[in-house]
Amino acid sequence: MADQARSRALRAVAGRVVYFDDEGFFWEPGDWSPEAATELARESGIERLDATQWRVISFLREYYAHNGRAPMNRQLRDGTGLSLVELERLFPDGIRNGARRLAGLPNPRSCLD
Repeated sequence: MADQARSRALRAVAGRVVYFDDEGFFWEPGDWSPEAATELARESGIERLDATQWRVISFLREYYAHNGRAPMNRQLRDGTGLSLVELERLFPDGIRNGARRLAGLPNPRSCLD
């Protein structure tokens, strides 16, 4: 089982103590909050999330909530109206480690195990 292959650690973020995996992804997507995203963004070098970054985060969360999985790159591009290059530039750690992590989606690596 993929969850057993990953390690997890408790961590305080945005005033709550929650589990993260060994790559900094929320263990449980339900532990996410806008405040947590803001704090994690600061840690990754984004002082303030702008409206476009929030639009991407919101799209990722809504897509995951309705489909039970993250969107493919094409769906992300079409859903946000941004090119993949623009999406990558919005988050210093790219789509996977930046946008998906800040949106509270599961670690994509664990989905492949």
